[in-house]
Amino acid sequence: MAETDSNKINIRLHIYDTDIMVRVPREDEALYRKGASLINELMNAYFANFKGSKSDREITYFAMIDLALRHERQLKRNDTKPYEDILLQLTSEIESELDRK
Repeated sequence: MAETDSNKINIRLHIYDTDIMVRVPREDEALYRKGASLINELMNAYFANFKGSKSDREITYFAMIDLALRHERQLKRNDTKPYEDILLQLTSEIESELDRK
C-alpha cells in the first residue's frame, strides 16, 4: 500500500555538525533518530581518531564504510536463502520417498 502524506511527519535530525529536516513515516521516527545517533557516534569516534591526519571528507567516508559494513554483516546474518534451499531439497527427497511407497 502506498504511504499517504498524512502518515508522514517532518523531523529535524542533527548529523555531526549539520541539522537536516526530513519527512519520515510517523512509525519510523524513532528509527531515524536512532540512526542519526549512530551516525553521530561513529563520526565523533572517527574524528577523534583521525582529525588532523585525514581530511574531513576521508573521515566521513570511513564512518560510511563502517556503517555499510555493519549493514552487510547484518544482512548476511539474516540471510535465510541457504536454509530455504536445504528445506526445498529435503522436501523434494521426502516427497520422492513417499511417492515410491
